[in-house]
Amino acid sequence: MGSMMWRGVWSGRLALVAGLAMAPMAQAANDPLDGVGGTEPIQARFDAATHQTQVSGRVAPDLCFSFALPEEWRLTEAGLKAVVSNADLSIALRSADELRDMPQPDLAIRDAAALQRDYERMLGRPAQSVSLSSEAGATRWSATWIDASLPAASHAMTVETLIVPLSSEWVLELSLSGVETREAYDALTWRLLARLKVQGRAACQS
Repeated sequence: MGSMMWRGVWSGRLALVAGLAMAPMAQAANDPLDGVGGTEPIQARFDAATHQTQVSGRVAPDLCFSFALPEEWRLTEAGLKAVVSNADLSIALRSADELRDMPQPDLAIRDAAALQRDYERMLGRPAQSVSLSSEAGATRWSATWIDASLPAASHAMTVETLIVPLSSEWVLELSLSGVETREAYDALTWRLLARLKVQGRAACQS
């Protein structure tokens, strides 16, 4: 079993945007925030019998989450990386307190607005296209920038984040990248959300 501590967000975001500028399509979220109290890790354990990686994280003493990914994934500084493919999953948390100045009434929508604001500040321009949709208890935020300076033939860059409310005080941000096709991306997203569980104090202590 491995573990990953939550880490700072801004340096990771800057590196991420630099990398995104090299690709026409990517799915991205914040790098993980500092841990609650600086000590809570993400844990990942591969089960060879079921060919799944069990992932868990603790947000507070009475709030944790878990999900399963197909095949083997290993921890990185930003989240998880698949062993047999180029897929990466970035994992981040954001508190309601950080979003208190956003006007939207819904916590997940406030987080989506904050993500868009942060990326637009870093990229220095507004997104040309923004999409919000709901699925399996999560909000999917997607934004696209089009600029002639981008190296892709389409001169476009898209970032996408799945926002999962964990409580009235916390949201979980999940971002997949490096998945070969949109069909494979959607299938992996559906499987992840279908297996995601939010748990209370008793499960967090086990």
